[in-house]
Amino acid sequence: MASKFKPESLMMSFGYKPELSEGAVKPPVFQTSTFVFKTAEEGKHFFEVAYGLIAKEQNEELGLIYSRINNPNLEILENRLCLWDKADDCAVFESGMSAISTVLLEFLRPGDVLLYSMPTYGGTDHFINHYLTEIGVICIGFKPNDSKSEIIAKLEKSGKAEKLALVYVETPANPTNTLIDITMCQEIAAKYSNEEKRVYTAVDNTYMGPIWCSPLDHGADLVLYSATKYIGGHSDLIAGAVLGNAEVMLRVKTLRTFLGNMASPHTCWLLLRSLETLKIRMDQQAKNAAFVANFLNKHPKVAKVYYLGLIESDSSAYKIYKKQYSSSGAMISFDLVGGEKEAFIFLNNLKLIKLAVSLGSTESLAQHPATMTHVGIDPKLKEEMGITPSLIRISIGIENDEDIVADINNALSRI
Repeated sequence: MASKFKPESLMMSFGYKPELSEGAVKPPVFQTSTFVFKTAEEGKHFFEVAYGLIAKEQNEELGLIYSRINNPNLEILENRLCLWDKADDCAVFESGMSAISTVLLEFLRPGDVLLYSMPTYGGTDHFINHYLTEIGVICIGFKPNDSKSEIIAKLEKSGKAEKLALVYVETPANPTNTLIDITMCQEIAAKYSNEEKRVYTAVDNTYMGPIWCSPLDHGADLVLYSATKYIGGHSDLIAGAVLGNAEVMLRVKTLRTFLGNMASPHTCWLLLRSLETLKIRMDQQAKNAAFVANFLNKHPKVAKVYYLGLIESDSSAYKIYKKQYSSSGAMISFDLVGGEKEAFIFLNNLKLIKLAVSLGSTESLAQHPATMTHVGIDPKLKEEMGITPSLIRISIGIENDEDIVADINNALSRI
């Protein structure tokens, strides 16, 4: 069935059998902690498969045991998310940071090297530089304008290049919209892989959702999302997701089972609802963002706009953009003429757009990265990466595009 229809069509029904739920057209919330086995032999088999003591038979589904391990809402959601990224398997978590931290903990050990792109989301940066370093992981950051040879040189200079275990990339970067070549990162990972160990590549694709980019198509082993954002899309839940091939996902799901950080049945049910409108929401948000970006780009009180649709066509970033993405997205950052004072005046005078963190929701949101989401990053590094006091980040929603622009124009006029 999956091969006949596009993902947006299958979001209504894939992976769900109404006859197993009294004919309900939509999956009910399976708000239960445990499941009844038909026989003791069945229970034994389910546990042996769940704990990897025996392999699943071909086309066998893992039997329902306990909602920390599996739940119908969780399984249906994971099956549907796989369609967008064409992944073997998916694991949904109780937050985006749960997804990120689980991947980092699974693929890194004390003494290993993590190569990561900068900037990243503030929570990711904090986990890397304040937790991983404390447990003995060597963390080496690189910037979007670093070439492949420069990144390799940084690795070699550390004297620990042979310990590289994971390349972690956030692209487009939050909040600057800078781009990283995923294929290049995979090539670096391959260079340091050998018969004894595999270096993996993980990509945080939250900024583009599963609609506008498929990192697995460009060589990534794992793709991560804060499902709170576009996938959830209504600012009413917290969730994360990780997708990849069967081998890596077995590792991710096994650790998730013992960390116990999977999403609840109710959260999964809400996400299933959101998936039905994901494409039409994101299409409208992208359309609105193009309109807003063009307005900002011409405004005298705006120094510079960071938006994929405005990348200069003769730049290396443009080549990455055309290769990796099918849309310019719906995230816009821009520098105001001035500094923090002018930024705060602008934010305090927005009416339609809400002053709040997060992104990808139906409502437009604006925030000040330097003092909010990225406040924990070293001040000097923030400045180097363009997270300045004058920078504003806006997540464009599905409101009328002219109303969004009118609200922005009014706030700019107060400066």
